[in-house]
Amino acid sequence: MNAAMRDKNIVMIGFMGVGKTTIGQLVSKKLGRDFIDIDQQIEKDFQMTIPEMFQQKGEAFFRQTEKEYIFQMCEHTMGNIVSLGGGAFQQEEIRKKCLEHCFVIFLDLTWENWKQRMDLLIENRPVLHNRTIEEMKQLFNERKSIYAFHHLKVETDNRSAEETADYIVEMLKLGQS
Repeated sequence: MNAAMRDKNIVMIGFMGVGKTTIGQLVSKKLGRDFIDIDQQIEKDFQMTIPEMFQQKGEAFFRQTEKEYIFQMCEHTMGNIVSLGGGAFQQEEIRKKCLEHCFVIFLDLTWENWKQRMDLLIENRPVLHNRTIEEMKQLFNERKSIYAFHHLKVETDNRSAEETADYIVEMLKLGQS
């Protein structure tokens, strides 16, 4: 990995439940870097869960807070592995900032594989509450088009979190993008 890459934050993006946090933590251990989960940081600082924040303060408040945290990370930290919430990249300003200042990795999976995880995700993902399966698929496809802006795409289907993390580390060491 070249010196410029060592100084950059490596940002994990992808649909909710793809494994950004789990894979990000594994990559951070393998590379000896700190790990930051933006959603977990917001929950810690505000002492409430993201679903509680959506309910009590609204999605607009959460999205603004999320943007502030991500901008802070992009502008004032270096060399971390960072997991963004599944909807963060919908904000064009966040996309531009991350693509300019960080190395962005898109963790991809198919709709069929995501559906197998769906029941485990709904309770803690407020944007899924009260949605039909068709609406969830539409959201999945809308966000997938937004995730097209990245430096490296990693298919997670048919790979464990450990295998995915190993692949990412190998690609980073090779300087592939």
